[in-house]
Amino acid sequence: MSAHCQLTGAEPRFGNNISHSHRRTSRRFDPNVQRKRYWLPSESRYVRLRLSTKGIRTVDRIGIEAAVARIRARGVRI
Repeated sequence: MSAHCQLTGAEPRFGNNISHSHRRTSRRFDPNVQRKRYWLPSESRYVRLRLSTKGIRTVDRIGIEAAVARIRARGVRI
């Protein structure tokens, strides 16, 4: 699960490349996943998360504590 966001659940989508002659070949659309380190004050430690850019903006909006609570509610171990 390399291209998978721990917060939003974004994962690869699949589609087709269409050439000039209109031949179709399979392709994969990967989400923009980054490894990001956040300080978690309640546990006095850093947590390293794999987040899409939308997930990073979500953490900026709701805070790291709420984001970690959402991730743990999905059953992911941090």
